[in-house]
Amino acid sequence: MFPKLFEIGPVPVYSYGLMLGITFLVGSALFTRELKRNNLDENIGVTITFLSLIGGILGSKLFYILEEWNFGSSMPLSSYLTKDILLSPSGLTFYGGLILAVILIMIYCKMQNLSVLNIFDMMSPSAAIGYGIARIGCHLSGDGDYGIPVNGTMWDFLGYSYSKGTVPTHEGVFVHPTSIYEFVFSIFIFLFLWKRRDKYKTPGIIFGYYLILAGTERLLIEIIRLNPRIIFGLSQAQIISLIMIAGGIYLLSVKLRKEKTGV
Repeated sequence: MFPKLFEIGPVPVYSYGLMLGITFLVGSALFTRELKRNNLDENIGVTITFLSLIGGILGSKLFYILEEWNFGSSMPLSSYLTKDILLSPSGLTFYGGLILAVILIMIYCKMQNLSVLNIFDMMSPSAAIGYGIARIGCHLSGDGDYGIPVNGTMWDFLGYSYSKGTVPTHEGVFVHPTSIYEFVFSIFIFLFLWKRRDKYKTPGIIFGYYLILAGTERLLIEIIRLNPRIIFGLSQAQIISLIMIAGGIYLLSVKLRKEKTGV
């Protein structure tokens, strides 16, 4: 585990923060390339990347705090609004960041008279690979995004110890390295979307595929994650995943029909 890589003077450089920075650099480069391919102003990419960064970090941290407050503790909400928690490199929930980033980008697109679905289509491959890169940061920091123990099971050979992580496992306990699994899945999702990004003329199709694939990946990985179950044996992330999948299926069915019929 390498939660903290090194220090530049008094400033520590955390592995998750570094991977998050790489995530946005790669995402911005891919998104800018798509803007150029669609003959749109490249400066749009700078603004949207910034909004994604702000929304992603703030949303993921706030969603984590609300999640812990609701399901992980009986402490008052104010107890989580401390400097140590708010500025901690751990404690980030992906779906919270995604939701707030999407809201900010939608507002910006409406203000600039841009097609929201067209922008989301161009961002989908970047979002897929970016999620995978960020998961490498989770793995390096050992921030708790791991799975159930594998000791003594048929999956023992896959086990990994996070005993030196920011949210450590007990010594001798090996768990599913779900962050690595998600990184692999993200690569396949990215390749699937990237190959099809210029195949369709109707906005929304690539984004529909993204919602279905990303939602399915998280729905399945949560089966071996340690997150609390809140209803029908499902975690909060699984419920959001189901909403993403349903929305993606609806969007894809409507837009593919329009692609074929022109209506």
